[in-house]
Amino acid sequence: MSAAHEPVWVGIDLGTQSVRALAVSGTGEVLGTGTGKLTSHRDGPRHEQDPASWWAAVCTACGQALGGLGEATRRRIAGVSVDGTSGTVLLTDADGTPRTPGLMYDDTRAAGYVDRVNEAGAAVWQSLGYRRMQPAWALPKLLWLLREYSADGAVLAHQVDVVNRALVGGPVCTDLSNALKTGADLVNESWPAEVFDALEVPAEVLPGLVRSGTPLGTVCAEAAQRTGLPEAIPVVAGCTDGCAAQLGAGALAVGSWNSVLGTTLILKGVTERLLVDPLGVVYSHKAPDGRWLPGGASGTGAGSIARQFPGRDLDELGARAPDFEPAGVLAYPLASTRGERFPFVAPDAEAFLLGTPRDEYEHYAALLQGVAYVERLCFDYLASLGAPVDGELLLTGGGTRSRYWCQLRADVLGRRVTLPANAEPALGMAVLAATPGRRPAEVAAEMVRIAEVIDPRPELAGRFDEPYLRLVDELARRGWLPAEMAAKAADRASDS
Repeated sequence: MSAAHEPVWVGIDLGTQSVRALAVSGTGEVLGTGTGKLTSHRDGPRHEQDPASWWAAVCTACGQALGGLGEATRRRIAGVSVDGTSGTVLLTDADGTPRTPGLMYDDTRAAGYVDRVNEAGAAVWQSLGYRRMQPAWALPKLLWLLREYSADGAVLAHQVDVVNRALVGGPVCTDLSNALKTGADLVNESWPAEVFDALEVPAEVLPGLVRSGTPLGTVCAEAAQRTGLPEAIPVVAGCTDGCAAQLGAGALAVGSWNSVLGTTLILKGVTERLLVDPLGVVYSHKAPDGRWLPGGASGTGAGSIARQFPGRDLDELGARAPDFEPAGVLAYPLASTRGERFPFVAPDAEAFLLGTPRDEYEHYAALLQGVAYVERLCFDYLASLGAPVDGELLLTGGGTRSRYWCQLRADVLGRRVTLPANAEPALGMAVLAATPGRRPAEVAAEMVRIAEVIDPRPELAGRFDEPYLRLVDELARRGWLPAEMAAKAADRASDS
C-alpha cells in the first residue's frame, strides 16, 4: 500500500501532567503530535484531578495533533485508542456525569481498606499471581468512594472510561488492563462476584469488561467536532500507561522484554502462561491476544544518580566511566533512600556503597554498573519463575540517552539490546488502535521503528560476573534477597 493510501491511527496517552496525542501512519511515521495540560491537587496522601479536565485536555491534544494534517490524510484516520494511569478511578452517575473527583494512581487515602480487600480476595489475588493489593490500588479506593459518597445509582469509572464514553457518546466497557487493580479476574475475564459480594459492592456499580484491543464503539458527532477525529471511526479499548509503553516499544512477542530505565527501573515482558510468583513480586496484565504481560518495578534507577550528583554535568562524568570496568567499589543504587520492590521485596532495603571510590568518576561508574547488576538480577528472578527471558530486549526510558550506559547494560547482561526510535505510550495506543483482527506483534513490527541495535563487547565477556555475584551475595547477607534466589543467580552465571 502506498503512503498516500495507508491508514492513520491515533493514540492518546492520559498522563499525570498532560495528555499526549499522536497521529501515526501504518509504517510508524508520526504525522502529528499534540499536548493538553492537566493540573493535580495534592494534600498528604490525597491526589485528585478533575475528571472534566481529562476530556478538555484530550480535545486540545487531538486538535493540535490533527490540525496540521491535510484533508486527505484526515480521511485516512482509521481508529483511536486511549491509555490511562493505572489505578485512577471515580464514581459517576448512570449518564456518565462525574460524581466524585478522580482519585489518582498514587492516592493512598483508602489504605484503611486494604486488609479487608485482601482478606475477601485472597484466593483470587493469589491465583492471579500478585497475592496482595496495595494501598494505592483501585479496589480500596472504590470502597472508600462508596462510603464517602452516595452509592445509589453510582457507577465505577476508570480514567480511560471517562474519555472513551465522551468519544462514543454513551456507556462503555472497561478494559481488563485498567481493571486489574480494581479486582478483575483476568483469567476468567470477569468480576469475581464472591469477592465483591463479601465487600458489599453492588454488581450494578461495576462496568462490563473487555480485553484491550476490543472495539468499544465509534466516534460520535459531538466528539468529532470537539477533537477533529473523523466521525464513526472505531474507538478501541486501551490499557494502562505502563502497558501502552510496552506496546510502543514493540515488546510483544513471547520472550521479548521492555526494560524502561527512568527514575526507577521497570521490566515488562510477554509469556504464554500466567506467571504465579510465590513472593508476589511480579504481576501480570493480559495481552490483547490472550497472552500475558508480566512485569515488575524496581526501586533502583537513574534517580540514584540524580540524588548523588545533583546539578552535575553527567556527560562529563560519563566520559570517564569506561576507565572503571568494573569499578573498584560496589554500589546498590536506590532512587530513594529506602525500599525495594523488584526483584525482591524489602521495605527496609537501603542504598549502599561498598568501598571508597578513588574519585567522583569511579563513584559514577559504580552507580551505572549497580543499576545494570540489579537489572540482571531481575532477569535471573524472572527466569527462576519459568519466564522465557532470552527473546528481544528493548531498552527505553531516559536512561537510553546515555549511549555508554546502553552498551554497559548489554555487556553486564551478556545480550544484544535494541533501542526503539520512539516508545512513548501514545505510540503504543496507535499500535493498539490498529490491532483489531490482527496480532499485536505483527502490527508493532510494522509501526515501531528501531533506532539502534547494540551487541555486548566480546572482549568484556564475563568481566562483570564477579562484581555482580558479590552484589547478589551482599543483598542476601543483609537479609533482603532470599538465599535460594542468590544461589539461582550464581547457577545462571556459571551456565552462561
